[in-house]
Amino acid sequence: MMFLFSGDQIVLFADRVLKFTGSGKMKCRILLVTDFAIYIVDPETDSLKRRIALAAVEKICLSELSDNFLAVIIPTEYDLLIASARKNEIVAAFVEAYELEVVSSNR
Repeated sequence: MMFLFSGDQIVLFADRVLKFTGSGKMKCRILLVTDFAIYIVDPETDSLKRRIALAAVEKICLSELSDNFLAVIIPTEYDLLIASARKNEIVAAFVEAYELEVVSSNR
């Protein structure tokens, strides 16, 4: 399974996460964060579901509760809501890759 495109050089984070749809359904996905983009992969079919350039990401919003939720805010597309026990590692990868703004919010 190889989804990396030109520009990607380093995988900074890779793990299974729960992704939440707009209708509130949960789906198991693989989250890959590279130095250039975010990839969402379906582990059952090994298919790429979404690719988001880090340049399109405005900020990361962390839940103030201990519920492992974080939202990736993408003004030009729909936002990405995920949950992971490795939330802090995901944020560290985003900050290392693109020095994104990280805020706490329960909205």
